[in-house]
Amino acid sequence: MEQEFTPPEIITIRPATIFAFIKTVPLLIAATGFLFLAARYFPVLVWVSITIMLFAWYRFAYILRVRYIITPGIIRIQRGIFFRKIDQVELWRVKDYVITQSFLLQIFCLMDLTLKGTDPENPVIWLRGIPYSDIVDTLRERVNEARQHNRVYELN
Repeated sequence: MEQEFTPPEIITIRPATIFAFIKTVPLLIAATGFLFLAARYFPVLVWVSITIMLFAWYRFAYILRVRYIITPGIIRIQRGIFFRKIDQVELWRVKDYVITQSFLLQIFCLMDLTLKGTDPENPVIWLRGIPYSDIVDTLRERVNEARQHNRVYELN
């Protein structure tokens, strides 16, 4: 198998598998509930259970296919299974960083990173369910370098 080469200045982050599972658990519980109701009372509800199960599988796969690619100049967000959508935001547009950790995310050492910026198309970028790390410090350094390189100065 051929291994893909990524330069050290490119950082690729993916949501954790456990995060994708946590996001699909409510759907799995609903599918199980409908399956129980189908077995007990109304057999046609099996189709509702199968539909919810397929949607849960799709959501799980969709979350795992998300990629956050951070280069020295841009943040690229790739998402989608059947149709790919790629958003790009220049790093010099990022103004603020917010790390959020719910209790469940703290248990699994994950975090949601919110980037607030001045891009009209993407004023807020969410990096959801990523492993807890010092990525904010790296991002801050890259944002400052991008601002200096593009001669962008912030006025408050």
